[in-house]
Amino acid sequence: MASTVSEPDRGLCVRSAASACYGYQDEGTMIAAASDGLWDNGAACGRMYQVSCAGGTNATPNPCKGGSVTVKIVDRCPSPGCQATLDLSQEAFNTIGNLDAGKILINYNQYARTRHASASLISDPPLVLFFY
Repeated sequence: MASTVSEPDRGLCVRSAASACYGYQDEGTMIAAASDGLWDNGAACGRMYQVSCAGGTNATPNPCKGGSVTVKIVDRCPSPGCQATLDLSQEAFNTIGNLDAGKILINYNQYARTRHASASLISDPPLVLFFY
């Protein structure tokens, strides 16, 4: 990903640079970048998260669309610029949230790589999510 914009002003980025996890390999559109808190020295690459909108962070009406989206971590959203827990692709964000909101509160679950287990990481309170 070219850059991960995590400003409250709803930035968009164009994927013109390699992602931290997969270089230039296409990983689809339901992707996200992990904050330093989730990055785990790169171990976050490939992790899958189910994300749902929990509410708005600004005056945009109807920030949530309902439902959830499953995303794959393909990049890092480094601090101090990254103010989000997860930076979703525009396509993933649009599945659960109003693009005009640009920033929403989320709940998320990380899925384990085994068939029989999943690790619940539901935020309490919900965490902020941006899209890039």
